[in-house]
Amino acid sequence: MSTRDQRHLDISIPMGRSTPEWPGDQPFSCGWTCRREDGSSVNLAAITTSFHVGTHADAPLHVHSAWPASEALALDAFVGPVRVIELPVGYDITQDLEVEQMITLLGGIVPLRVLLRTQHSVAGGAFPLDWPCLSASAASWLVSQGLRLWGVDAPSVDRRESKTLDVHHALLGHEAFVLENLDLRDVPTGAYELLAPPLLVYGADAAPVRALLRPLT
Repeated sequence: MSTRDQRHLDISIPMGRSTPEWPGDQPFSCGWTCRREDGSSVNLAAITTSFHVGTHADAPLHVHSAWPASEALALDAFVGPVRVIELPVGYDITQDLEVEQMITLLGGIVPLRVLLRTQHSVAGGAFPLDWPCLSASAASWLVSQGLRLWGVDAPSVDRRESKTLDVHHALLGHEAFVLENLDLRDVPTGAYELLAPPLLVYGADAAPVRALLRPLT
């Protein structure tokens, strides 16, 4: 996490070679198309990567071919007040978060934006074996209460082995959005301002994000 600007907390995981990709997905690579050492006037780099390497926002297209692509990601969902919450120490990673548990974690009030620290992140350099997530019913309940953004430090808002991606569908199919692969290791729980607009990419299933938090106190 960057400490150069104490007014902001950088909660981004980089899009880079050292960041684990989802197993079987396209890893990040960066090469040169022009180098000054070879006589060019400038250095020019080109990358090959999945958009799901590092911190990113999933577009609805990611889980449904008829749903909007990355250019339709709504900026207002990614900028504004947010609450960071965490699971209790020792929480069973095989357990889904049900509605009653979410009400307890959120103190009974659903904010527009929530970031969940699960302690199962690629930020340490390894891809986690599993992680806790919302149940589809809890996701639907949150959306019914006005949720616009659900962010996680884990690689996905669904479980690693999920094939139906029910949480993605419950959120993205009802005008809520997701942030994945956040670095929340050093972020205390509480209220912040989130500054995490997705890069404007056309026609993709996700977009890279540089995510910042600004403490409100």
